[in-house]
Amino acid sequence: MNGCCNVTAMRRSLVALTVAGLLVAPALLIDGTAGASGSSVPVVVNGSNLDKAPVVKAGKKPAPTTLETKDLVVGTGTVAAAGDTVGVKYVGANYANGKDFTPEWTSGKPTSFPLSGVIPGFAQGIEGMKVGGRREIVIPWTLGYGAKGQGPIKPKETLVFVVDLKSVSAS
Repeated sequence: MNGCCNVTAMRRSLVALTVAGLLVAPALLIDGTAGASGSSVPVVVNGSNLDKAPVVKAGKKPAPTTLETKDLVVGTGTVAAAGDTVGVKYVGANYANGKDFTPEWTSGKPTSFPLSGVIPGFAQGIEGMKVGGRREIVIPWTLGYGAKGQGPIKPKETLVFVVDLKSVSAS
């Protein structure tokens, strides 16, 4: 066998890299960012570090037309369901340029609200998430603030939220 197809040699290399701490999960890039090439889910700096604020990078065109989610950290606690009240820390950003439009992260305290009281894409993106997790949610304008927009969010704007789920209580 030549070197490119030698399974034993490949296994030894993987073991050596793992032992040396050099093997990194495919979704975690060297600079601490999470994201997949070719995906319409933007890269998130500090995506897997729950101690640091996530930073959303600009997404690739075209923006998705359906809700997309990606678990950056999978939680181990209670699962959020439609109608629950959740406690979260989150960052919201414009898909096209990554500009953050939320001050919530810097307040340091989780924000609580019923999932029935937020935009559809935000609620749908949190459903199924477990407490202790961090999820990236890409929301097309049809599930966001629609054709009118609101505040700093422009009409027909695709949004990206990175949400840390801190608590869930049944409504």
